[in-house]
Amino acid sequence: MSGARRSLRVILTGVLGMSMVVALSAGAADQDTARTFSFTYEVEIPAQPAGAGSVDVFIPLAVSDAHQTILRRDVKASIPGRETIESQYGNTFWHGHVDRSDGKPIIVVVDYIIQRRVFQQQRLASSGIRAYSPSERKELALSLGPDLRVPIAGPLIDSVRAELPQTDPSPLARARAIYDYVIDNMEYKKVGTGWGNGDTFWACTKRYGNCTDFHALFISLARAEGIPAQFEIGFSIPEDRTSGVIDGYHCWTEFHLPDVGWFPIDASEAWKHKELRDLYFGTQPADRIQFTIGRDLELGDGHTTGPLNYFIYPHVEVAGKRLDNVERSFRFSEIPDSDVAQKLALRGSLERLNVVTP
Repeated sequence: MSGARRSLRVILTGVLGMSMVVALSAGAADQDTARTFSFTYEVEIPAQPAGAGSVDVFIPLAVSDAHQTILRRDVKASIPGRETIESQYGNTFWHGHVDRSDGKPIIVVVDYIIQRRVFQQQRLASSGIRAYSPSERKELALSLGPDLRVPIAGPLIDSVRAELPQTDPSPLARARAIYDYVIDNMEYKKVGTGWGNGDTFWACTKRYGNCTDFHALFISLARAEGIPAQFEIGFSIPEDRTSGVIDGYHCWTEFHLPDVGWFPIDASEAWKHKELRDLYFGTQPADRIQFTIGRDLELGDGHTTGPLNYFIYPHVEVAGKRLDNVERSFRFSEIPDSDVAQKLALRGSLERLNVVTP
């Protein structure tokens, strides 16, 4: 088993019926369940002809939430920009803008120090079935409706739902049935073209893909059953090495249970590590950093080329047209707990003395 799996010192002790027995509290932050690391997100936009038109650069930003704390975030860019918030889901991003290209490349580097915690949902679902109130449904509306590539009704969805095993009607039992169905009927592979768009039709007809395709299928089926589910995307942080380059994104899903809250699943990782299927139903290890949630995102001023399928890589527009040949790189480095404590204590002391630290 890899170092990433061995580092989970407390895991699910079992699944009895549909009651999850866990030994960690949700969002626990003790040293055994937390990791701290630096992360660098670097973008280089090739030089455009001088005077070619306006250039708009959009970079997703990681923020603190119940499962991760951003201890430091520094944005360095060769053009002016500002942090802003996308209106539908509340995702934070950096938007750089110039009225006209000066004929030079544009460089943006975002450096982070992040603490990520294991998230295990330990609250048990009620044995009864409670419908969401109108106010709850309104709050969860984005997690109940369709996305452009994630339908929740129609012949295709109906045919797949007919394949699901019969269970008791509780949302937790139905969600587990969907999770198992996705793992048992999908194959994780990247062959040809068409995978990687998070497309339920692709997942249902081709039966393979990457994490986006696995979780599109889960979300479609969950929402079709009236279970709110949301798409989350970021990067996997390896634990079998202490530093290095990260090749690309990873995504996962949470679904919502009445009187419980958000419940994490990672069907594609469960497919790759079949011995951890029960673990990934209700657990997010501290092996990731989250950047954005949701699909079909509109970023506001300067974004004119239609909604983003999902938002993890830089989005660049030149004179109102999308620019695709953007270079990007991602790297991380593990920070020992003792170093983190020392650095934060020093930083706090200097801030109290009104000394500006780099």
